[in-house]
Amino acid sequence: MVAERDEAQDRKPLSDEAHSAFSAPSGTDRVSVREDDSPTSEFAVPRGLSAESTQETDRSAFDPPQTYRARRSPPAFTPAEGVPVVRLTKDAPWQDRMRTLLRMPVGDRPVAEIVQRHDDGGPAVPRVLDLTLRIGELLLAGGEGAEDVEAAMFAVSRAYGLDRCEPNVTFTLLSISYQPSLVDDPVSASRTVRRRGTDYTRLAAVYTLVDDITTENTDITLEEAYRRLAEIRRNRHPYPGWVLTLASGVLAGSASVLVGGDAVVFVAATLGAMLGDRLAWLCAGRGLPEFYQFVAAAMPPALIGVALTLAGSALHWEGRPSAVITGGLFALLPGRALVAGVQDGLTGYYITAAARLLEVMYFFIAIVTGVLIALYLGVQLDAQLDPDAALQAGEGRPLLQIGAAVVLSATFAVLLQQERSTVLIVSLNGGVAWTVYGAMHVTGGISSVAATAVAAGVVGLFGQLLSRYRFASALPYVTAAIGPLLPGSATYFGLLGLAQNHVDAGLASLSKAAALALAIAIGVNFGGEISRLFLKVPGQGRGSSRRAAKRTRGF
Repeated sequence: MVAERDEAQDRKPLSDEAHSAFSAPSGTDRVSVREDDSPTSEFAVPRGLSAESTQETDRSAFDPPQTYRARRSPPAFTPAEGVPVVRLTKDAPWQDRMRTLLRMPVGDRPVAEIVQRHDDGGPAVPRVLDLTLRIGELLLAGGEGAEDVEAAMFAVSRAYGLDRCEPNVTFTLLSISYQPSLVDDPVSASRTVRRRGTDYTRLAAVYTLVDDITTENTDITLEEAYRRLAEIRRNRHPYPGWVLTLASGVLAGSASVLVGGDAVVFVAATLGAMLGDRLAWLCAGRGLPEFYQFVAAAMPPALIGVALTLAGSALHWEGRPSAVITGGLFALLPGRALVAGVQDGLTGYYITAAARLLEVMYFFIAIVTGVLIALYLGVQLDAQLDPDAALQAGEGRPLLQIGAAVVLSATFAVLLQQERSTVLIVSLNGGVAWTVYGAMHVTGGISSVAATAVAAGVVGLFGQLLSRYRFASALPYVTAAIGPLLPGSATYFGLLGLAQNHVDAGLASLSKAAALALAIAIGVNFGGEISRLFLKVPGQGRGSSRRAAKRTRGF
């Protein structure tokens, strides 16, 4: 009886608690599986592969896989001739070294050599990023190109030990991201540039600070860097307001002489530009946007030119009143923003380049609006505005025109708030540029666009050499020197054609002005690239005798 009861219990179905959900149901044949064929991990070797063929515990992560063959190697691996080694010599300026690193892939960049030491806890990442953004803000607000701003930010972050940093610069926004390691979260910071100003003395001081931070023979802590940056912000401009107004007038007068004006035209252009500058200051004090400031600044020289035209017709004066308007345009054309915009486009920063060129277009439209109002008034008053005067604009008086080009560059440097020690060098560079242009266009009969491009290339070459010799920015040595090459005459005669309802001639002249402007920007950039590629770095082995940054009590 006991045996029958045990057999009945064995035939009784088990409950859910008595068997596994993965067990075979009752009534089916159980398949016996060997213990060694039952995989216990998802990382087990699949059936059909041997464990010996996949055993790579002794291999490095950088070794090629076993399926790799040299004769059938994919293009992703290192080529047979190897990868060129990038040597960053310490004698080269930090701009060249950082620009080389920025143009390299992230994985190919060498490990940073920490220049500025810190404690055992490592660099203070938030403070280093904040200092880097503040330095980049001053450079971008001063008109520096996007690639040069990124190079400066990259140099500062690497000097303080943050080698895995990626700066990013647009027209109004700067950002930087730091990746501590492959497993840590990145640290990012950003800063917005809301106000822009032209002060190349402050720009040169920022470059001096970056140069000291990236130099091994100087010890600049974060506190010292912050203190010097605050002094740079507080420093006064080197020239007062009345000097800037006078420089604006002399610039317009020199430009009028450059295009054929006499003493009367010089005085008239000077007064018109000074009046326009004061009107622009008045509009700025009332909070008006820069567009209306340019409209107000363009009207007085144009009105004075129209008045001289009417007076010359009555008095039979044989002067050139159109030179007054042309001189006023020289003082207003945004050559600095144009060069920076084209430079950003040539170096691959297309968003920033588009924004800068859009800004230039708005300023140009403002100038066109102000001048066209005056020219339309002159046409209604039957003023004898002669567009054929452009044919004789560059002829005769070569020595006087070279002198006018030198004065124009000097006053342009004052308007840009450059250091007094750089004004003479920039003036001579402008005189050389006009000499090259005159020799090619007037004497050689070469196209004005080609002559302008070559002259601008000479400016960029000399400016880059001077900046490398002084380990500073190239803008103070380039921007003012291109002043004599700005297309003031072509712009004026294009606007005159539109005012006189000669649309075809006006558009042709404006197109020529645009071509001249692009030739200036491309020539300056190409000259700088040539100097970086083929010319040796002057001033190698410099010691600590370089003068320090200017320090004053400030405001």
